[in-house]
Amino acid sequence: MKKNHYLMRVLGVASTISLLLSGFTKTSDDTPYQIEIKAWHNQRVENLKKENGWLNLAGLFWLEKGKNAFGNSSTNKIIFPIGKSDDFLGNLILEKGEVFIETTPDKAIYANDEQVTKLKIFPSEKPVILKHKSLRWFVIKRGDKYGIRLRDLESPFLKEFSGIETFPVDEKWKVKAKLVKEANKKIPILDVLGHTNLQDSPGKLVFTIDGKEHSLDALEEGDNLFIIFADKTNKKETYGAGRFVYTPKPDENGVVLLDFNKSINPPCAFTPYATCPLPPKQNTLEIAINAGEKNYRNH
Repeated sequence: MKKNHYLMRVLGVASTISLLLSGFTKTSDDTPYQIEIKAWHNQRVENLKKENGWLNLAGLFWLEKGKNAFGNSSTNKIIFPIGKSDDFLGNLILEKGEVFIETTPDKAIYANDEQVTKLKIFPSEKPVILKHKSLRWFVIKRGDKYGIRLRDLESPFLKEFSGIETFPVDEKWKVKAKLVKEANKKIPILDVLGHTNLQDSPGKLVFTIDGKEHSLDALEEGDNLFIIFADKTNKKETYGAGRFVYTPKPDENGVVLLDFNKSINPPCAFTPYATCPLPPKQNTLEIAINAGEKNYRNH
């Protein structure tokens, strides 16, 4: 009996520690829905901290045609963070929409875990991620521009991250929405770089909050609908350039559950090196959505 009692105490302590480490402590007042949202938010935070998350971005460099020298020295076209590499690592070469890397074996640069000296890195069937010490980088294309997105696994943004404050979880903000389909609809989406891209939209989500009807144009993203929206909390409690929310695609009746408790900050709230889309004008709500993530450190 004593052994079983001791084992139960150990298991109870372990369970409590597990809850604490998961990012929140369950209280006796938490409903199953509140526990679900808190667990979802905790996973969101963990994803931000991963190697492919947004917190370790350390630079965004637009390539010029021809050779772009890169490394630690200020004489390079692409200047990596101080102390993270040799003064000169090699060249990134942009020619006719293709990007190559040229370096030497002593620089110890790897592409997908194989050391490289010369390699075409864009376009490619699978993304090519280059590695050097704690640095990771790859090519992105925005409009007619080609850039190098740099990550640092030892980034200060990552080290200083202390979580994201949220509004209290309230089931009021989980609403049923009807997708009003619109054939061949395209929405102009402006990003923070000033580029506008026409993106396919299946239609608009129509829903009611406090007896008033609202609508938001949706975009398709994989198995989900992606909504970029603004509301009356922006520039106050929440990020000034709006927030994102994802929802599963509609059921056979065209209905989706639009859960604003899962509203998240765009990557630009955490780093100056992201290229975030902005809410289209028609997605500005005339109410305050007091749900989901608040602004991160007043960015």
